[in-house]
Amino acid sequence: MSHKDVVLVINLYLELLKERERSQPNKFLKCQFFNTFFNKKLISGSNGYDFKAVRRWTTQRKLGYSLIECDKIFVPIHKEIHWCLAVVDVKDKKFQYLDSLGGIDIMVLRVLARYLMDEVKDKNAKQIDTSSWKQEVVDNLPLQKNGWDCGMFMLKYADFYSRGLSLSFKQDDMTYFRRRTAKEILQLRAE
Repeated sequence: MSHKDVVLVINLYLELLKERERSQPNKFLKCQFFNTFFNKKLISGSNGYDFKAVRRWTTQRKLGYSLIECDKIFVPIHKEIHWCLAVVDVKDKKFQYLDSLGGIDIMVLRVLARYLMDEVKDKNAKQIDTSSWKQEVVDNLPLQKNGWDCGMFMLKYADFYSRGLSLSFKQDDMTYFRRRTAKEILQLRAE
């Protein structure tokens, strides 16, 4: 599968997760699933940050709510040939980084902390201070044991967290998850 195809699959699946939540709001956490281009745009500025590049991604008209009203915000992170996930846990006031290879990138969390402050100031005319929010690299994650399942791990991290579940899967589950994800995409419905 080409990189372009992987990006299409990831973005479509994240949309299906959002649609699942919309159709059954009492069953799932209130989440925002940014697509794979969000982080790339956010860090596109000359100093590694550009709020204006993503400012219009979260208008009230587009989302139907304010981003700060979410329980969790999911941001896929592409690292050259590897996918990771950043999560803004608004409810528990923390920024999380999940890497199926066990890597660490605190800069991603710092950028998202700055973004959330700018977002709330811009859309809600309020000041929030995210400096006291916890920034954590999630450990005890299910980790991949090969060189190609990072995208599937990232999607499952988002899927489980958006349900409020702990990450109770492992490498051996990836064949099943690939088949299930393909079925959900073909049906245009995440289960």
